[in-house]
Amino acid sequence: METTTTTTLIAGGGPAGMMLGLLLARAGVEVTVLEKHADFNRDFRGDTVHASTIRLMDELGLGEGFRAMPQSRLGNFELPAPDGGTVVLGDFATLRPPYDYIAMVPQWDLLDFLATAAGKEPGFTLRHDTEVTGLIREGDRVAGATFRTAAGEEGEIRATLTVACDGRHSTLRRAASLVPKEYPVPFDTWWFRLPRHAHEQEEIARLIPRIRGDEVLLGLVRETYYQVAYFTRKGSDARLRAEGVERFRERVAGLAPQWADRVGHIRDMDDLHLLDVRLNRLPRWYRDGLLCIGDAAHAMSPAGGMGINLAVQDAAAAARLLAGPLRSGRVTVADLARVQRRRWWPMTVIQRAQRVLHRVIFEAAFEGRRSGPPAAVFFLVRRFPALRGILPRLIAFGPRPEHAPDFARR
Repeated sequence: METTTTTTLIAGGGPAGMMLGLLLARAGVEVTVLEKHADFNRDFRGDTVHASTIRLMDELGLGEGFRAMPQSRLGNFELPAPDGGTVVLGDFATLRPPYDYIAMVPQWDLLDFLATAAGKEPGFTLRHDTEVTGLIREGDRVAGATFRTAAGEEGEIRATLTVACDGRHSTLRRAASLVPKEYPVPFDTWWFRLPRHAHEQEEIARLIPRIRGDEVLLGLVRETYYQVAYFTRKGSDARLRAEGVERFRERVAGLAPQWADRVGHIRDMDDLHLLDVRLNRLPRWYRDGLLCIGDAAHAMSPAGGMGINLAVQDAAAAARLLAGPLRSGRVTVADLARVQRRRWWPMTVIQRAQRVLHRVIFEAAFEGRRSGPPAAVFFLVRRFPALRGILPRLIAFGPRPEHAPDFARR
């Protein structure tokens, strides 16, 4: 059985894990990232990269390379109005360039980009096809993790600090008996693709949800296609699949008539990828020797597309606060608590906003009380146009955006 050591062991090569690995490696800390898949090429993951993350890329000296990646831009957020038109709820033009938009970047491209940048640092190691399976303990302290490779080989890596970035179903969180508090979510999401025609290849696209009864459709603009999210009542997966693909195509065409000419690209129900939406958070993100960040600490609703960006912000804060203790060879529980304190407030603000959105949009529609936002929302936005700058600011930067630590800037 393989046994090795590192200073920081990161479980999970998602946005939080790769960003934390890059930042700590630039601090001169030895880092090993374990990613259970052979590559990052998995579709239907969140791809919205917000201004806080783009600015972080610039501070790291990676902005030019990031902007050279295939991507499209999302601009204004609009809501369908009762009169058949739309109302601009969020005007991204109110933000200061160059951080006045949301970038749609395939997540595998983003992760490959971060892995390439991190790989230039001498202390960084990324191991694909390697899944964490449990924790190593020395008394009450976590001292690393066990793993299994795709070939079935088992081993262990001992570390000064182990960081769980392994998502909402985190193996290490469960192994540490850290149990998240769950909040009710009224919907699940089915993701699928529809092609974009040549005349639809505009650089900046509007984001307009389509709402009808207990169904909501949202199309996210990718470089050559739409990544479409269909929302309806939680627990509806079996019923939808039993109805068959023809009925589902009818649902999509009814919600978005402009796409009726291409619903045939949904070949069968296997083209629908279910996301069991969760909204939860750990009361405590750490044990001695172990820290959870990103989805492992707080699973977010897809509302607002905040999950990736909160995870990246967690990583930036953790790197800044923990690089010194890691270089000294000792990370205390108090050090880990500081990370949670730093990131707790922005996380709770966003989760509260998402819960409000669930109530006023989704629950109201599912219960037949209203299809769309309350009339007061349209009145206020039309009466006070300055309100259109609040939502873009919240989405673009969040309540407490992090900056790159000085040691990581290039």
